[in-house]
Amino acid sequence: MTTIDKILDNIYSLPETSKQMLQKHINKVSFPKGHILLRANRIEKNIYFIKQGIVRAYAKTADSEVTFWFGKENDTVISMKSYIENLKGYEDIELLEDCELYELKAEELKRLFEKDIRISNFGRKLAEKELIKIEEKLIAQQFKTATQKYKELIKHNPDLVQRVQLRYIASYLGITQVSLSRIRAQIK
Repeated sequence: MTTIDKILDNIYSLPETSKQMLQKHINKVSFPKGHILLRANRIEKNIYFIKQGIVRAYAKTADSEVTFWFGKENDTVISMKSYIENLKGYEDIELLEDCELYELKAEELKRLFEKDIRISNFGRKLAEKELIKIEEKLIAQQFKTATQKYKELIKHNPDLVQRVQLRYIASYLGITQVSLSRIRAQIK
């Protein structure tokens, strides 16, 4: 089974004929570290699935950037606002490593919805899974301390600390790098 098969199956298990129809519209692309894959204030036309590498989603404020999501192998990179409402997104997505990605044009996916109900169900499941990620992040922000969020982060993504600059992790947790250093020292 190929990587793209695994990624698609993690979203929704499609019959082989539907999966092949979908895969005809998926292309492998590569971009270097530092590349901005999706841009804020733009209607994004593509959906990406990460084969290799790590990315971060962030929003710019008047004086900084706030990281609110990390994606790595097998994750989906999507501007939900563009995908669902065909409106400009609010996030930038930056590659933190050289990345190999699978690219799918949202218009092609939506055309396939009309041809195959199972692919339409795939699109629904994709949106539902993204909604759950957002909901989990929102709940964590409201009810967990920075220490709890950090422990959860390293429990579910232990490699993240080795692959991502600490300033991005601190931003993700909503704390300063100094506070993150204190938390890390306490945990050791």
